[in-house]
Order: sequence, then C-alpha cells, then structure tokens
Amino acid sequence: MKVLVSLNIPTIGIDMLRKAGLEVTVWTGENPMSKEQLLEATQKHDILLSTSSYKIGSAFLDSNKHLKLISQFAAGYDNIDLKKATVLGIPVANTPNAMVNATADIAFALLLAVSRKMFFMHKKICTNDWGPFRPQANLGMELKHKTVGIYGMGRIGTEFAKRCAGAYDMKILYHNRHRNKKAEEVLNATYVSFDELLKQSDVLSVHCALTSETENIFNSDAFHKMKANSIFLNTARGRIHNETDLTKALQEKIIWGAGLDVTNPEPMEADNPLLQMENVAITPHIGSATIEARNEMSRLAALNIIQFVQGEPIKNRVV
Repeated sequence: MKVLVSLNIPTIGIDMLRKAGLEVTVWTGENPMSKEQLLEATQKHDILLSTSSYKIGSAFLDSNKHLKLISQFAAGYDNIDLKKATVLGIPVANTPNAMVNATADIAFALLLAVSRKMFFMHKKICTNDWGPFRPQANLGMELKHKTVGIYGMGRIGTEFAKRCAGAYDMKILYHNRHRNKKAEEVLNATYVSFDELLKQSDVLSVHCALTSETENIFNSDAFHKMKANSIFLNTARGRIHNETDLTKALQEKIIWGAGLDVTNPEPMEADNPLLQMENVAITPHIGSATIEARNEMSRLAALNIIQFVQGEPIKNRVV
C-alpha cells in the first residue's frame, strides 16, 4: 500500500505508517500542493492522508476512484464531498478529540482578548500611541458571573464552558441538536432554544460542525437578537457566521465585540475592517496549533490508515 501524506505533518504518524510496512510519500513543502500537484500525486498512491487545506470535491474523487481510504488530518471534514466518497466506496476518517483542549484554550484566550481590547491596545503601542491615562478611555468589561451561551455542546464546547465556569463562575446555557445530559450534570448547564441562546447570552461561543443547517446561521437576524453588550466567538468554521453581517453588527453596535479564529474566506485580507476594530480579536485559524494537539492528530490520522490496512474497524471512520 502506498500512502500520500499531503502536508508536512509531525513525524509521529509518518513513523507509525512506515513501521507498519507502508510505503509513504510526504509532501515537505511549507505550503500545500496545488490542485494539479495533488491530483498528479494521488494517481500514484492507494491512500490519501489529507488536510482541510485541500478541496476534495466530486471532480477530484471522480479522478481518484482507485483510492482505498482518505484519512483527514483534522476533526472537521467539510472540505470532503462525503456523499460522492460514499457512492464511490471510499471510506473517510478523521482525527476527533485531538485538539479539544487546544481549541477550547484559543476560544477562552479570544474571550479575554476581546473583553479587554487587548489586540487593539497592543497595536497602539506599536504605533507609538500609548497616550496619557484617561479614566474613561479604552474600557473593557469584566466576565465574572456573566452568562455564556454554547452553540454546539460537544467536547470542545464542554471544555470551553468548564473554563468559563471555573475562572469566572459564569452561568452556562447551550443549544444542541440533542441534549447533553453530562454537561447539564457537571456544569449545571441549561438547554435552551436557539432564539433564547441569542437573547440571554452575554458571550456566545460557536463549537458546532459546519453543515447545511449551520452555514450562515449567525447572520443579521441572529445578531439583532443578541444583547448590545454581547461578545460573539467562533473557533469552529468561518462559514457558520456571515462575515458581512457580523462586520455591520459590530459597526452599528448591534453587538459589543467578536473573537474569531476562523474567517470567511481564509486567509482574511489584511485590509478587512474587522482587523481595525477595537472590540475584535482575530487569530489565523490556530485552534489546534499546539505541539500536543498536532502530534495527536498525526497519530490518529496514521492509526486510521493502519486499522484499515490491517482489516480492523476504523475507530474514527466518518463514512
């Protein structure tokens, strides 16, 4: 079996694959392959270890019907046409849970940064605009006893909620497709409707998957239902919020602030008005960017392949 590793991932997974007797080709470029390079390379391999950097659409899959497995170096898999993969009989697996703590941390960090305008104030130092002390200037907000709403109370949402409850004794609300009884017991979290989540949350944090139901769900209508002093956070997928509507909501003070680790499109243009707003903090999709998380993603992506080759059930199979 020949495996194409389409990006320069941590060596732990590559070593596992080679130890299992697989022939491995690793793309070592700093940037992802072009569409043409990926298409050419996959023709010579049986298994693709992919990343969310690549669009694995219907046309690509039609040109690679020979692939026996796609193992995704990510928890999300919205870049892959799962319906087409299923029709062609190509299994798809992912790496859930590897980045739970790392992503919860980045969401919590963005919350702190937004609430105290940290990114904006840092830029003032860089432009020699520190200025004198002014008692009513540059005011942020405290988070103690505020209400945090979790949209998507899965593993990451739960870990983020734990940080909010533990550090600031925040009240936890959540909205899910299904009730999360464990979160209700451990965090005293309260399940509410989507509209109630919008209306009651001082902080609203997105931790759901990108689906046809969640795409653009945070739009103008949603932002207008939120509190004027609320903070919106998204560390899941950029297309879950409508960025034009979010920008307008912030400009018109419909909501107070926003923290984003994901944008639409990615990468964000340097002249995007969100980057100049004092109540906004944006990071370049680094939710999983810790040594521990990326090593575990590499291990799990390799494990998917090894389980498949050895005829075992793939624990993290998606389709």
